[in-house]
Parts: sequence; C-alpha cells; structure tokens
Amino acid sequence: MYDATWLLKLYAHRRLRKLANQSAEASQEQVLRKLIRTAQHTRFGKDHGFQGIRNLNDYRQRVPLRDYDALWTDYWRSSFPLLRNCTWPGLVPWFAETSGTTTGTTKFIPLGREMLRSNSIAGADLLAHYLAGRPHSRLLAGRFFMLGGSTSLARQASGVYSGDLSGISAATMPAWARLRYFPPPHLEVISDWQEKIDNFARCSLEEEITAIAGVPSWMLIFFERLATSYRESGGGIDHVIADIYPQLELLVHGGIAWTPYVDRFKSLLAGSDVQMREVYTASEGFFAVADREADAGLRLLLDTGIYYEFVPLGEIGKQNPNCRWIADVEVGVNYALIVTTCAGLWRYIVGDTVKVVDLDPPRLVVTGRISYMLSVCGEHVIGSELEAAIAMAAASIDVSINDFAVGPVFPDENSVQGGHLFVVEFETKGRHLHPDQARCHRFARRLDEALSSLNDDYAAHRAGGYGMRAPQALVMRKGGFAAWMQKRGKLGGQNKVPRIINDRTLFADLRKFAESHEWQVPTDCDNS
Repeated sequence: MYDATWLLKLYAHRRLRKLANQSAEASQEQVLRKLIRTAQHTRFGKDHGFQGIRNLNDYRQRVPLRDYDALWTDYWRSSFPLLRNCTWPGLVPWFAETSGTTTGTTKFIPLGREMLRSNSIAGADLLAHYLAGRPHSRLLAGRFFMLGGSTSLARQASGVYSGDLSGISAATMPAWARLRYFPPPHLEVISDWQEKIDNFARCSLEEEITAIAGVPSWMLIFFERLATSYRESGGGIDHVIADIYPQLELLVHGGIAWTPYVDRFKSLLAGSDVQMREVYTASEGFFAVADREADAGLRLLLDTGIYYEFVPLGEIGKQNPNCRWIADVEVGVNYALIVTTCAGLWRYIVGDTVKVVDLDPPRLVVTGRISYMLSVCGEHVIGSELEAAIAMAAASIDVSINDFAVGPVFPDENSVQGGHLFVVEFETKGRHLHPDQARCHRFARRLDEALSSLNDDYAAHRAGGYGMRAPQALVMRKGGFAAWMQKRGKLGGQNKVPRIINDRTLFADLRKFAESHEWQVPTDCDNS
C-alpha cells in the first residue's frame, strides 16, 4: 500500500504550529460567539433571546443548564425524528443512539455535518500530536483498524437515520479515508458481536494494520480471538501482538478508564514499539486527546465547535451554579463538564466529572460520572478512586483485570452494616485465574486499604470496622462479563460494562448472574 504519511505530516506541521500560538480564552470566546450567531434564528435561539446576547454573562443568564432529559422534553420529543430549526439550523440528519450504562434507556443525540467535521478535526489533531513524537512513522502505509459497533443505521424518517456513532462515522466517511480504513463494509454490518470479531480477526491477518482503536475491554476480547485466528492460520502460539501485527505503531483507547487495563495491554504489546494514546470522546462530541504519550491529562480541543464550562459537583441542581469557563477554571477541582456544541446542545450536562490538571494548554482527566458515586454510608467514593484501587489490588496478587463492576450492599436483616460488592474478572499470563481463598482475601484486603488511602470519608467509615463492612469480591470466570452483556443485548461496539451500578434492579441482575450462572466460582472473599 502506498505510504501517504507524508501528507499527514504536512498537515500536522501546520496544525501544530497553529496550536502552539493558540489562546485558550480567545478560541473559546470565538467558538461561543459563532455558535450563538449561527443558531439565533432557531426555535431555541428565539426562546432564549440569542440576538440580544453580547457576552458570556448574558448567555449564562438566558440559558439554564440542561441534561438530556430536559432538552428531550423541552425541544426534541415533540418533533422527533424531524428536528428542523429546533436547537440547530436545518434538519438533523443523524442521531447517535446511546444508552445510559446504569438504566439502559436509549438516548438520541443530534448529529449534523458540523459535528462530524468537528470529530474529524479532533481525530486529525490526535494523529498530528502523535506524529510530532514519531518523525519516522509510516502510519498511512497500512490500515487504521476501528473496532466499533454495527454500521447498520435505522431509517427514522426521510433523510433521517439513527445508529451507533461509529456506524454513522463509517457511513459518512470520505472515499480517501475509506482507502486506509479497516474493516470493509461487508464486515461492519454484521450485528452479532462474536461473529463480527471472528471475521475481523481472520481478515485482518491479511492486512497491514498500523493503528487500532476501540474500548479497552472489547479490545482485550478481540485480541484473544485474534491470537486464536493466528494459531489456526499456522502462525504459532505466541500471543504477542508484535508478531501478529508487525506494522502496528498506534493503539487508541477511550470510553472507559484506562488504569485497570494498562498492565494487561503492556503485556500484550511486549516487544513492539506501539504507542498507546487516549481520547475523550462521547456521542455528544470529541472533547480531548492525548498530545503526549506518558503525561497525565488529555488536551482539551478548543477550536472545533465545542464550548466548555465547568460546574463544581456541589453546585449541580442549584438555581445559579458557580459556573467556570476556560479563563477561570481551577486546577484540581472535581467539576461536572458542561458543553455547548455545533450539534445544538446548549449548556448541556454531559454527565462526566473531570479535573483540570494543566492550564497552558488546558488538559483534563475524567474522574467519573455524576451518577457514578458509591455512597452507602456517606463515603462518596468516585469512579477514579475505584479504578485506581482496583488496579492496586490486582497488582498485589499479580493479576490484571479483564472487567469489573461494583454496587452497594445495603444493611438488611443479616447485617446492620452496608458495604460494597465488587464483581471482578481476572487474568494472568493469558489464562484466567481461579483464585484460592488466600489470594482472594489479599485482593479484598488491598482493595480496602487502597480505598482508605484514596478517600478520607471511606477511611472514616471503615475505621474500627463499625461504620461500614469490608468490601466483598465475587470472581467470575473468563468471559463472564461478556456473557452478561450479551444476555442484556449490549455485547461489543460502544457498549460498556457499567462500572458503578447504583440501580438496584440492574445490580441484582448482575449479582444473580454471577452467583447462579455457569461462570460462578467459590468466592468467600470478604476480609471481614
């Protein structure tokens, strides 16, 4: 295949020079002004007096914070699927379908050409930053493997379609990009996840794969199937990806926290020169990319049609929240992320919580979800703390994590203490670990210690063992989470295993599955 990397390098040189001189404040002011001007004649713009907005204070006073349910109820539901000049000019041609990981309720996020262009610029920025550190890259000498969901789109009305974001992106991909893209269309439309990855694995062995992108948990499942296909094709028994994809140089991951998976991927990629780069993307937009390989924090995308605000968690739900923007956001504070976008989302509560870790240029880390907090007794444990604790506990018994979820266990007739139940799937040296009781005890004990060190409220409630019981661990056999997701019709693609499950019905379903299904192993693992 012709190596077109030099063209990408030319773009990267120009783009990085522009970004080096970028003013965060000026860029965001320009984005907001353009968004307001563009949408001033829409129904939303008229309702909120966009023509009279002169500055940021005017915008905040006229436009309240809204989540998806509020926008759906107030503006989208009555006209869906024909949203014309509603919250954005023209007819919305696509809707990205996404389901809440805790409730499963399907959401339809408007997606227009402006947002597709925004996503494309964001992806190009990721590659530009990557090439800055890889002057001898041959990234476009092979194919970019996107491990996404089904590309089948549902026709909602004439000229209006809905489906997985990756499917919409594939359907609207320009011809020049398709030349460097894997998988081909006839494989993308396969809806059955297991059949899809079987075909992906087999056919990808015939291609020069230089980059791969996907959700970490699904990439692990795919890499295992890939190793099987490699053996079946006569390639030996080595699981090392460097032997299977010798041209691979970039792995892009996002969608879920990376910390619990990093050791497993380092093992899989041993012997290769692959760089791992994280992205922060959602159905609502592409927000940030890793501009450096090892440093903490993802660089916020400031000029791609998205305006950012940050609300301290305690202010969410208040009449006049103490909202910040890029000019006065503070480092180290846990904020709810608010976006205004070129898809007609106005002061939209994404649902993610973030911390800014650098201001020049602005970088952030995702710390969890607004609804993703464990608080049985007032311990207020957030997602990033749980992910870090899980990684520490797994390392203490020399295993890696394939998947996990945690939910609250409330006091009942058997115990006056509440606590946390962790459902985990381990792996070590390519094999599933059936832990003996001693190792399982060590895992739970280290998990308890790690949470106590990361969260003062948790430590206070665990002090003396009186306020909250020790965490319990339920270990599933390899493939258990995939089987549970398949049972729920959520296997593969952009579907994600919910990490913190506060919905009692959903967590009860997972617990019942783990305890009664064939994946169950003996799990007397609490350290109380």
